[in-house]
Amino acid sequence: MTRSRFRTILYVVAASVSLVGLGEATYLTVIYLTGATAVCGGSASCFEVLGSKYARIAGIPIAAFGTVAYFSAFSFATFAAFGYPRARTFFALMVGAMFGFTLWLLFVQAFLLHAFCRYCLFSAAMIFLLAGIVAASPPSD
Repeated sequence: MTRSRFRTILYVVAASVSLVGLGEATYLTVIYLTGATAVCGGSASCFEVLGSKYARIAGIPIAAFGTVAYFSAFSFATFAAFGYPRARTFFALMVGAMFGFTLWLLFVQAFLLHAFCRYCLFSAAMIFLLAGIVAASPPSD
């Protein structure tokens, strides 16, 4: 398999993973904006995290920022799959920012709230997978 084909497959997988994350972040944003209660499978700690002061920045739910970040990652990965070299750079930068923010949010959940949200952990897994794809992507020719 050639490098470019391998790279294309990685970016198609990255776009697919980003779509999954986009769906989850959009769900949580809509739940927050409508005032509904997220279905967390009976986990009380999920409600504690989503209802905490750390779940918003300037009154905007963090999930809304996640929606924008996942949509950006999806867009950049899609363009990268079609061979746009700048899109690869923007994708790597976006995933790096998402990774850093995810580490901060995991710290907040573990050491400040002492509670974990299942949605947040799923999103962290998606972002870790995207970071792995960035790391596995061969350098430009």
